Amino acid sequence: MSAVRPATSLDGNLALPRKNGELVFEAPWEGRAFGMALALTDGGPLAWNDFRQLLVEQIRTEPDHRYYEQWLAAFEALVTDSGLLTREQLERRAAEYRSMERDEVF
Repeated sequence: MSAVRPATSLDGNLALPRKNGELVFEAPWEGRAFGMALALTDGGPLAWNDFRQLLVEQIRTEPDHRYYEQWLAAFEALVTDSGLLTREQLERRAAEYRSMERDEVF
């Protein structure tokens, strides 16, 4: 089953932000985080249900954070917990984007 169907059918406090039925991203990084999570859980090395459980936990423990901040925290936990990346690798890559050493889009 494609990860897109479960992702787009999340409901309650897990529901993706929408306006007139369309997904809403306030910043480019939000769309990229969304896309990376889908790409890695749709036939990739990670399981959608594992991501979903981490997102549920993130929303439960940090209810005042913006939705895609919670999404990103869950995604980061998934890739580090799975061993796909180390926390250091993840932090180094984020620093490259913040310092503009790495192209924002690609």
